[in-house]
Amino acid sequence: MNLRVIQFLRLLLGIIFLGAGINGYMVFFGFEPFIATSPEAMALFIFDYLLFVEKSLEIICGILLLTNQFVPMAIAILSPIVANIFLLHLFVDPSMLALAVIVVLLHGLLLYHYRNHFAGLFVRKPAATDTDTPSTTAPLGE
Repeated sequence: MNLRVIQFLRLLLGIIFLGAGINGYMVFFGFEPFIATSPEAMALFIFDYLLFVEKSLEIICGILLLTNQFVPMAIAILSPIVANIFLLHLFVDPSMLALAVIVVLLHGLLLYHYRNHFAGLFVRKPAATDTDTPSTTAPLGE
């Protein structure tokens, strides 16, 4: 896929999650949200820590996507959140289903583009490595 298209998809998904995360903090602190929220989704956050953790992850991953840092990690962290958003709007609150489908498509395209970074997760029987030999790669991929 074209690199500019991937950059656009990454930035768009980063903006969506950064905005949703900040919007969630507005609700968390009792302010009026600047983007419409799903009342059914907010009702699922019976315990405030769930809202706090999810919106914190959305903000962190949105910033990572926007700054092009640790993108595969951000995509991996957002995977269960994206699945939850889609299923919630599919079965509980279809009013924002179009946005949920867009988020799933953006996430899926980025996941496909970065699929080589996740290939090691699907090794059925990985070979044990000798811990005494130093790794040839830098710890943070530099």
